[in-house]
Amino acid sequence: MSIQDRAEKNVGVLIILTILVVSIGGLVEIVPLYFQKTTTEPVEGLEPYSALELTGRDIYVSEGCYNCHSQMIRPFRAETERYGHYSVAGEFVYDRPFQWGSKRTGPDLARVGGRYSDEWHRVHLINPRDVVPESIMPGYPWLARNAVDISDIQKKMRVLRTLGAPYTDEQIAEAPTELADKSELDAMVAYLQRLGTVIKTRR
Repeated sequence: MSIQDRAEKNVGVLIILTILVVSIGGLVEIVPLYFQKTTTEPVEGLEPYSALELTGRDIYVSEGCYNCHSQMIRPFRAETERYGHYSVAGEFVYDRPFQWGSKRTGPDLARVGGRYSDEWHRVHLINPRDVVPESIMPGYPWLARNAVDISDIQKKMRVLRTLGAPYTDEQIAEAPTELADKSELDAMVAYLQRLGTVIKTRR
């Protein structure tokens, strides 16, 4: 009886060998990525989100926007012709978690920053069909009515700083002032207008 036959007939041995093979394969795939600068270091010119943009990003996540919009342009002509430069890992080193994905009920948003005016985004978020008649996206009118929560912004920025975002003491101290009198809609628009702009300015 061969070793393979013995392993296949002994469940315990088969489980151990399977775990061993999967572990080795995983290490071979994952470990080299930690040593590639293109995946672990920010692209030139990348800054962490401002307090307003960071708040907008949190609203983007809490409203589930990622369920319909990816932020990952693949390096294929069909994608780059439509959306712009393909996504680069170094653009997202300060995102926790990053918003890459493959779900596209709506268009990819990786390069949406600067493509439309602030007013267009405001109208679109309140009632998408006012600017895109065929849109199936729901409206978010409450964003214009809700003031942003400033109670934990400094704590968020300090936590992100411990994880590698280069926030200064001055930026953290001024965060509540930056958010004063701002609505959730203001924050969401600021976040959307930031997306993909670092690579755009380098093209």
